[in-house]
Amino acid sequence: MGNNPSQLAIERRLGDWMRPRLPDRFAEFVMFGLKQGWACLFGGLMLALLIGTHLVWRDAWGLSRYDFLVTAAVAIQVLFLATGLESWREAGVIVLFHVSGTIMEVFKLRMGSWDYPDTGVLEIAGVPLFSGFMYASVGSYMARVIRLFDMRFAPYPPEWLGWLLGLAIYLNFFWHHFGPDLRYLLMGATVLVFGRTWVEYTVTRRHRMPLVLAAGLSTIFLWLAESVGTATGTWVYAGQADFGLAPIAKAGSWYLLLYVSFVQVAIVYRDRLQTRENAG
Repeated sequence: MGNNPSQLAIERRLGDWMRPRLPDRFAEFVMFGLKQGWACLFGGLMLALLIGTHLVWRDAWGLSRYDFLVTAAVAIQVLFLATGLESWREAGVIVLFHVSGTIMEVFKLRMGSWDYPDTGVLEIAGVPLFSGFMYASVGSYMARVIRLFDMRFAPYPPEWLGWLLGLAIYLNFFWHHFGPDLRYLLMGATVLVFGRTWVEYTVTRRHRMPLVLAAGLSTIFLWLAESVGTATGTWVYAGQADFGLAPIAKAGSWYLLLYVSFVQVAIVYRDRLQTRENAG
């Protein structure tokens, strides 16, 4: 898939401006962090909105905090498309995150896994629509980070196997309410399926990292982001007495969800997957 010229122009100008201003010894490390921050721009803005609205929102304003978050998320998405920070093809895949995430939210809310203490008009079956954008922000990050770091994945398992694993992980989030929780078996399956896959990426030089390790490191930051939601009272888990850090078990859930997200984003970036089928 070709890169959006507007994306490349904006990001190249930012990189060209920053690199000469960094100390040589730490330039690679700092540029890595800056690129990561730029990649999670959508998610970062959403977290800033969670914190900001928690601090200042008043019921007397006549608009639900949740409805404002939905409106703001849509505005951010429109801005990304208008400025070329996100392509329409990337946005199309991110819609899958929104839909699949909202379906799971409706089910989990009904099963009592978590709750939304406030109310709003823009919701489905008690689930505020902004929650789907929280899942979509993960998709946005993954699409942007693959492009920003010019990532390649090799050797990548057969695509059907990745999709089968992603589907099994997604279905287990529903199944475990009625039968045994297979998450630990599925975690093992991620190592079996993707354990040989390396992520090659560029900061200013070329590097590589095991895909499973990259998923584990990303999980830490997703759990911290989840904790922002609970600490601001945006959502609360069953049995959680006070707003605070998300339960540590949610880190495992996010680790698994990353693979569901990855196989969806791979639809857009199939040319970056080095499988046996396309190795020649």
